[in-house]
Amino acid sequence: MPEKLHIEPATLDDLPQLADLLYDLFSHEADFIPNREKQMRGLQLILEQPSRGRIFVLRSGARIIGMINLLITISTAEGGFVLILEDLVVHSDHRGQGYGGRLLEHALDYARSKGFLRITLLTDKMENRPREFYEHHGFRQSGMVPMRYYFTPHEAKEAPSHG
Repeated sequence: MPEKLHIEPATLDDLPQLADLLYDLFSHEADFIPNREKQMRGLQLILEQPSRGRIFVLRSGARIIGMINLLITISTAEGGFVLILEDLVVHSDHRGQGYGGRLLEHALDYARSKGFLRITLLTDKMENRPREFYEHHGFRQSGMVPMRYYFTPHEAKEAPSHG
C-alpha cells in the first residue's frame, strides 16, 4: 500500500532531494543554469535561517514528491512582511496530479495564518500553463517588469557580508 502524502517543513536531511528537484526545474528555465552546489548552498541558507524563509515539501514516506520555497521580506508599499514564492516544483513523475496546487494552497494558508500581506512570484512569460495555474489560484499579473543585476565573482567578493 502506498504511503500517505503529506506536506511538512523541509529539513536539512532533505537537501539532496530538494537539489534534485531544483536541478530539474532550472534545466527547463532559460534564465537559470542548474548548478547542484549553488542550489544546495541556497537551500541550506534558508533551512538554517527560518527568519529568511520556509520550504515545504510534499512527502510520500521518505520520498519528496514536490516542494515550495517562500522567502520572507518587507514591503514598504504594503507596510509589512510579504513573501516571494521562489520555487514551486513537482517531480516529473508526479506532474498533472494536482500536487502543485496542494503545495500552493498550503503556502497560501501558511501566509494567511502568519499575517503576510502579499506573495509575489515570477513565472515564465513565454508559457501560458504556469500563468494559468497561478491565476486559477488567485494570483494576478502585475504591471511591474522584473529586472536583474548579476554581480561578477569579483564584485561579490568585495561586497560586505550580510549580518
